[in-house]
Amino acid sequence: MLEKRLEKHIDLLMKRYPTLEKCRKDIIDGYLMLEECYSHDRKLLIAGNGGSAADAEHIAGELMKRFKTPRTIPDELKDKLIEIDPVRGENLAKNLERPLMAIPLVAHEALTTAYINDVDGLGVFAQQLYGFGRKGDVFLGISTSGNSQNVMSATVVARALGIKVLGLTGANGGELNSVSDVCVKVPETETYMIQELHLPIYHCWCLMLEDHFFGEDK
Repeated sequence: MLEKRLEKHIDLLMKRYPTLEKCRKDIIDGYLMLEECYSHDRKLLIAGNGGSAADAEHIAGELMKRFKTPRTIPDELKDKLIEIDPVRGENLAKNLERPLMAIPLVAHEALTTAYINDVDGLGVFAQQLYGFGRKGDVFLGISTSGNSQNVMSATVVARALGIKVLGLTGANGGELNSVSDVCVKVPETETYMIQELHLPIYHCWCLMLEDHFFGEDK
């Protein structure tokens, strides 16, 4: 069940993008999947192609540091940093921010180009998911068509490893819809229009996660 104090983020999303009202339940269910993942100290692995690859890196950037809310590190860690190095440690104690671990599978050029060249172009995300993924993690596959084959290959590995699959697609959903634990299908069919609606959804997820884990009452 969604925390009452988090509903304001969903309500604002719907107010700004009324067309997403038909996706409300899936957006909330996707958030709850991510909340459960992070509550058990697991991580998010993200993949997509083209503009969706940029979205994968964007999401990781919002989760690995503050989005809106300060994320001060624990006092115990601050003390250890200063004990180890009084000068650098004091600066780190002030500036480090608590992350929510997120790995964009599009960002490792040496690994990905080697695998594509030496082994299999369509298995590049699957190989990384096998290497980075652990049971209890979440794989977020972003595909405007829902049929990106390198994303689909990664979902096979995800399901084999006990990693939940969260899909972000266009209205048709494609193959990704049929294998996802939750799939948010935005009501557009044109690629750029789909991408324009993906961004406010994942920004909303990031806001909600940050509010839940690092909000004022935490």
